[in-house]
Amino acid sequence: MHLRLGTRGSALAMTQSGHVADAIVAAAAARGIEAEVELDIVTTHGDTSRASLVGLSQTGVFVNALRDHLLDGGCDLLVHSLKDIPVEPADGLDIAAIPLREDPRDALCTTGPSLDELPVGARVGTGSPRRAAQLRRARTDLEIVDIRGNVDTRLARIQDDLDAVVLAGAGLSRLGRLEEATELLPVDVMVPAPGQGALAVEIRQDADPMVRELVEALDDADTRASVIAERAALAVLEAGCSAPVGAYATVRDGELHLQLRVTNTAGSLQLNENTRGPATEASAVGRAAAHALLGRGAARLMGAR
Repeated sequence: MHLRLGTRGSALAMTQSGHVADAIVAAAAARGIEAEVELDIVTTHGDTSRASLVGLSQTGVFVNALRDHLLDGGCDLLVHSLKDIPVEPADGLDIAAIPLREDPRDALCTTGPSLDELPVGARVGTGSPRRAAQLRRARTDLEIVDIRGNVDTRLARIQDDLDAVVLAGAGLSRLGRLEEATELLPVDVMVPAPGQGALAVEIRQDADPMVRELVEALDDADTRASVIAERAALAVLEAGCSAPVGAYATVRDGELHLQLRVTNTAGSLQLNENTRGPATEASAVGRAAAHALLGRGAARLMGAR
């Protein structure tokens, strides 16, 4: 069996896709099937544009080109960073697997100082409004600088014009570079983005049943329940990647625990909601938490500066 896996061409995307490809080959071997997975690089607008991504839809800059390639038959499956894909289902496609999640915490990278030890007025780079808002909440004196680029480009700026950058710890871990993080920021300081650290493997709804079976073998039930709750909350808040919303869920003994946070862009106002419920009702738990925050003024907060 020969499969084509559509992926962006960045080092992180290729690494993530390579891990999924290896897992599919192993799942096939366990069934007595010889499989080969070829990585098929797709260039997206987000890979070629040098403009800031703040305020842009991640589905427009990273996901649409990949999905069009899959729907057109150019490949058999896709691998996405789950936090980059919209909460609405895509016509003709299924998220057939959400593998075991990496540590979702954000990583502060510096020349040595921790967040608390950074000098007054330190310049910290991030392209995420969620990270920027929570950094301002944690340290009102920081100067937050909008940046983009790959991991190497961002880290190089620590030696140039920045005191620190914040990246997803999961990305550094998958690249084998977690030692470059000065600290993984605690969730009570920096609530991750919904779906951060998780991957989504997408196939066509009319995919060959054997392809579907091999992909579904990669699914992790607790990770799926967690991200379902996080994304359900995001959908109720009607927020996207440009909104400072954090959501993080875990499952323990069948019970789902969800922490939801909305921060205004200035970092001066913040709402938190912590809730729990059966993992089998993950979507309902997420929606309930979001409605609770809306009842406390979250919609105004997301638009407040």
